[in-house]
Amino acid sequence: MHRVILPLFLLAIFSIKAQTKQEKALIAITGKVIDKDSGQPLEYATFVMQEVDDPSKVTGGITDDHGTFQLKVMPGKYNVRVEFISFNTYSLNNQSYYAPTDLGSIALEPDVAQLENVEVIGEKTTVEIRLDKKVYNIGKDITTSGGNVSDALNNIPSVAVDVEGAISLRGNDNVRILINGKPSALAGFGSTDALRQLPADAIEKVEVITSPSARYDAEGTAGILNIVLKKEKTLGMNGSINGTIGYPFNARATTNFNLRTDKFNIFNTLGYFHRESPGGGLFDNTYSEGLYDRIIENRDISRNDDGFNLNLGMEYFLNQKSSVTGSFFYRISDENDLTENNNQRFTGSNMESQTFRSENQGEDDNSFQVSFNYTNNINKNGHKLTADFQYSYDDESILTEINEDRVVPTSALLAREDIIESETQDDVLAQIDYVLPMGEAQFEAGYRGNFEKETNDYQLDTLNQNTGNFEINRDLTNTFTYHENVNALYTQYGNKFGKFSFLLGLRLENTQMKGSVDSDIDSQALEQMLGVDVDLNFDKNYLGLFPTLNLILEISEAENVSLGYNRRINRPRGWFINPFPSRSSRTNVFQGNPDLDPAFSNAFDLGYLKRWGKLTFTSSIYYQRETNSFDRVQEETGEVTSDGIRIIRSIPINLSTNERMGAEAGTIYNPAKWLRLNSSFNFFRFNSEGRFNNVDYGAQNTSWFARFSSKFTLPPKIDLQVNSFYMGPRKNAQTESKGIYSMNLAMSKDLFKDNATISANVSDVFNSRRRKSFTETAFFTSDSEFQWRKRQLYLSLIYRFNQPKERRQGNNQRSNGEDEGEF
Repeated sequence: MHRVILPLFLLAIFSIKAQTKQEKALIAITGKVIDKDSGQPLEYATFVMQEVDDPSKVTGGITDDHGTFQLKVMPGKYNVRVEFISFNTYSLNNQSYYAPTDLGSIALEPDVAQLENVEVIGEKTTVEIRLDKKVYNIGKDITTSGGNVSDALNNIPSVAVDVEGAISLRGNDNVRILINGKPSALAGFGSTDALRQLPADAIEKVEVITSPSARYDAEGTAGILNIVLKKEKTLGMNGSINGTIGYPFNARATTNFNLRTDKFNIFNTLGYFHRESPGGGLFDNTYSEGLYDRIIENRDISRNDDGFNLNLGMEYFLNQKSSVTGSFFYRISDENDLTENNNQRFTGSNMESQTFRSENQGEDDNSFQVSFNYTNNINKNGHKLTADFQYSYDDESILTEINEDRVVPTSALLAREDIIESETQDDVLAQIDYVLPMGEAQFEAGYRGNFEKETNDYQLDTLNQNTGNFEINRDLTNTFTYHENVNALYTQYGNKFGKFSFLLGLRLENTQMKGSVDSDIDSQALEQMLGVDVDLNFDKNYLGLFPTLNLILEISEAENVSLGYNRRINRPRGWFINPFPSRSSRTNVFQGNPDLDPAFSNAFDLGYLKRWGKLTFTSSIYYQRETNSFDRVQEETGEVTSDGIRIIRSIPINLSTNERMGAEAGTIYNPAKWLRLNSSFNFFRFNSEGRFNNVDYGAQNTSWFARFSSKFTLPPKIDLQVNSFYMGPRKNAQTESKGIYSMNLAMSKDLFKDNATISANVSDVFNSRRRKSFTETAFFTSDSEFQWRKRQLYLSLIYRFNQPKERRQGNNQRSNGEDEGEF
């Protein structure tokens, strides 16, 4: 036996020595791939090295998210090639490499044979496609000049913002909003109202992530919108001052300041706004039973809001490889809204009475956020470790004074109420991410912990007309405390084989949801009052796996196909699970449902891109199946007010399934240097099934939305832009809404050698952005029309110092083929 073992042992030793010598002989070739025009790194660019003496020996890899690469090769002569879709191939032939070599920055130029050679000065929105997202780099969309972040989002393909500011992605409003990749006080907690306080020109880019990879939270069955704010990268001191005035009276002032040296970068944004936004609505309600057959409500809304925000941060470069960044955000707002309701009550065709109801609501909101980041670029090939910590706090105090009087046939006070609400939220986030390139492949792993605490204090005081004193309504007054703790681990692996790329990931999330109620009444009394079983104190725990897969096949430089799959979760939160009723009026009550469970979805997305010269076409087909999906339904409580009006309750419930399928397409056409046209179309259909309290709430709906944008450059270098948007009719189990059309118009002119820009725009030119809907249940119908904000006119002036407008050569298209167009 030793005669066999000894030769094998010696052979193994010689093999190991030979392999060690070969590994020692390898040399490292490093570098970075960037966009020549913008200087931005190009992720997933292909770097190939081919031996001159033996062309069959080829090695290569892809760049990381910083555009860097590293290959280890044997010393010798090579042909070098760098490729990226929509860019000219970079080649270096017959190059000698006998020692480790840093190729520095390799700048790729747009493929001018396919793209029109036009100089665009910060005018457009570049679009990039990556394995798990589309990136829209917000440019000079003059229709949002003077507007806010919500206005800018409404110009992004696949995204829609309704008349009340609710954001949806492909018609699904369960979308996760992130700021700089994380949940944030800047985006608001449980509401998108905070986005209306941030100026649109604070955005650098918006990432539309319909098939999120494992590195992202699994929250949001529709996907993720990640808003990345600007942080200047130019050395020296620079900044801008932006002022806006509008009608109805609006005013906004924003300053941006940056100071960057080789060791640190200080960035600051300071803003103030005053906003007056009148709105209103008309509601025609009929009842099958009760004292009145019909009630017509005419509603006028006036808003008078003020706000201030500050964002201050500093990035310090510890050395060439690592840096630490700290930032502080603070926002304060004072909002005052007055809603006046004129109600006419009918029996048959006769008006029996008329009432006037006023709601005067004042809201003070204070938010701040502290963030820290550590980044260590271990080497130039993308080996990296990052760590983040973030603490956010939000405090909202709301006082609503409600006064309701009868004015016909006699004058009398019907009710007077004060609703006192206080909501605080603490949010702690800790995250660590690790990236390890492995030759042509890349491995990632990380952890994220998100720990939230919400406290909602609700008190209802009603006037006792006999004593003239306000009394606390003990049945509705309560304090609800909610904890949501999410711990997540993820890993993913990506690689590229020729024209085929893939990214495979898995995320493990553990969710703990705890709720407790402090009230003067117990569970049994509450169940008797509401007629349903409730749990005032609950503690739920969920453990879930969320796989993701993203594929891209590059058929040619002008054509590719992509496929994505992901599993997502939609967690109920806040007032959706507070078992105590809260009410906006004596006749409308909202009650949360602590029995709500998270909804889970499986989604598939198939995309296709094709470009022909000046025309680019993008499309995708998608399908999603969601289980335990939840929605709000309205039902009768069986109670009436003192003057005979039936009380209606809204409650969220888990439906059994919700299937959604659709298709979207977009075109970009640049027929001439002075004309750019963009359009997008999204068609979707959903089918939901479910029953609650023996009522079938299943529904089917087919709807669509489309947008069209055109931009003209007139001879005196004046830009004119028109954006049109149409949201098709839609319905759910109880409500059917009509289509909505709106148009925005804007023009701009550069001044003082391009250091300043003046612009004017009209939002909702035809004052047509109104929601018209019809709701029908077994006991009532409601035909309504609502307008959150009337037509707005803006005049803006921005002045830049040491910050020349970014110049781009050509309509820089990215790997999804879309070029810099306005949306």
